[in-house]
Amino acid sequence: MRSAMAEAEVGDDDYGEDPTVRTLEETFAARVGKPAALFVASGVMANQIAIRVLTRPGTAVVAGRRQHVVAYEYGAAAMNAGIQFIELDDHDGMLRADDVRRARDAAAHHQPDVSLVSIEHTHMAASGAPWTAPGLRAVIDAAGPVPVHMDGARLFNAEAATGVPAAEWASGTATVMCCLSKGLCAPVGSLLAGEVDVIAEGRLARKRLGGGMRQAGVLAAPGLVALTEMVERLPEDHARARRLADAVADRWPGCGLDPARVRTNIVTFTHPEPDKLLSHLESHGVLAHAIAPETVRFVTHRDVDDDGVSRAIATLGDAPGSAG
Repeated sequence: MRSAMAEAEVGDDDYGEDPTVRTLEETFAARVGKPAALFVASGVMANQIAIRVLTRPGTAVVAGRRQHVVAYEYGAAAMNAGIQFIELDDHDGMLRADDVRRARDAAAHHQPDVSLVSIEHTHMAASGAPWTAPGLRAVIDAAGPVPVHMDGARLFNAEAATGVPAAEWASGTATVMCCLSKGLCAPVGSLLAGEVDVIAEGRLARKRLGGGMRQAGVLAAPGLVALTEMVERLPEDHARARRLADAVADRWPGCGLDPARVRTNIVTFTHPEPDKLLSHLESHGVLAHAIAPETVRFVTHRDVDDDGVSRAIATLGDAPGSAG
């Protein structure tokens, strides 16, 4: 990726003149089955652009209460688009079609019109859970004329875990986002794909958010490596995450983690003293993170090899916290 950055052909992307950015956008659009795509700085920016373009102020976005766009973007959608969320149960990473219909029907009872349904695939807080194809189709059908945005930050992890191509997962959505970092290992950047007119409006929204870039080909070049060379290795991360999940469930049987549900590269579980646990792990060279009070997250990626996982598992053996 560093070599690709050094050798990238560049232009002014703010004027649409960077050939490497254009190639990246075209490559991603083809992978997810959409006519056009837009390169942006982050997944948060991609989500926020989709919401700005597909909604209108004073309306509601239906989403799971633990989705990234709801819980981990610092209230950005309310500030950037003037919307509010209708938060649905997403304990297993998915929404329920009946809940989506109920949220839409509520507009007849002095509640906000629903202008967008947002889903997350894979679902970070639910240990990186992928959707099921029938579940996704049911939600898209329940949305009816309301557009659906897919926060597919880890969409290719879903592809690797389920065998369902990314384009098939995204086929019923108005927009789909994917991060080039995370498991795909690029240093920066995400992409948003959709219809030509939606992405054209998204390009304007990116500019308004301060996301216009100049010689951005140096960032797009490693993104091309990510899309063309890094997807096929994702199952390695998934296998290592499952090893971690087994160890966590063995150490803390009451932590709410079912290892059988860990199918991608994320392990989340409850712990009564996350700060002490994280400090203990770090003192042994293992870095992890808390995503909520009493909720810890482990993530595997290319830089975590089998030896690293073994070291993490060994460190869990004398980690603080009751085993009950």
